[in-house]
Amino acid sequence: MDARTLLFIGLGVVLVIYGAAIARGGFVRPTALQSVIGFVTAFFDTLGIGSFATTTTVYKLRNMVPVKLIPGTLNVGHTLPTIAQAFIYTSIVPVDPKTLVLMIVAACVGSWLGVGVVVHWPRRKIQIGMGLALIGAAALMLMTQLDLFPGGGATMGLTGARLWVGLAGNFALGVLMMLGIGLYAPCMILVSLLGMNPTAAFPIMMGSCAFLMPTSSVRFVETRAYHLQAALGLALGAVPAVLIAALLVKSLPLSYVRWLVVMVVVYTSVNMLVTADKEAAGR
Repeated sequence: MDARTLLFIGLGVVLVIYGAAIARGGFVRPTALQSVIGFVTAFFDTLGIGSFATTTTVYKLRNMVPVKLIPGTLNVGHTLPTIAQAFIYTSIVPVDPKTLVLMIVAACVGSWLGVGVVVHWPRRKIQIGMGLALIGAAALMLMTQLDLFPGGGATMGLTGARLWVGLAGNFALGVLMMLGIGLYAPCMILVSLLGMNPTAAFPIMMGSCAFLMPTSSVRFVETRAYHLQAALGLALGAVPAVLIAALLVKSLPLSYVRWLVVMVVVYTSVNMLVTADKEAAGR
């Protein structure tokens, strides 16, 4: 049995774990808007925009989800479409199995350690953490738009020191996922800096999230550190969007969309940091 087959089996296992966690959390019918948010964010996520920053922005601008519950809602709600993405891209992109498996493990370990900290943070600390994380995400998007990162190489795997750097980087990205900063954009930049073909980032980043998000979701559900209705809206609205984007649309000219996302994310991050400052000052 090869590594790819084992990964598919593993994805099936984490899907069962995720389903059991969702069942323990209970069910409630999401609103149409909550499902539409899931559809739109997952559609652009599958095409490379990312979903965490965009979803956070919508929630914050419309005051739909309390700030303290946003990290858990993002992780629980976006898990199902991420597993679907991982199944699709792992089957079509030929990444070195050793690199793929080790990068996924590193991200999972980082997320497991990170979620144990985030679920106990007070509202203000989460506001500050997410505000800074969103600024970081916006900076990465901007630098990508301006072509300030190397285009990557041709290799589909890592060895030696580059592999260790890649594992350390993906571990850190797994930790940051628990604060609500998406793994996709920084992971794509990481593999490009290490000389890999940027295409290799798709199964690595989607596989990493597909394995780490179900396990972190278990802890978010156990501690009730998520918004149940909003999370279910993301999950239910997102799956058809992933299938349409990955199997039918495949690519779109997204440059203008990315510029819009950068501007909105910067506004949201500043607003979140200002709110945290006002709360600290008692204003």
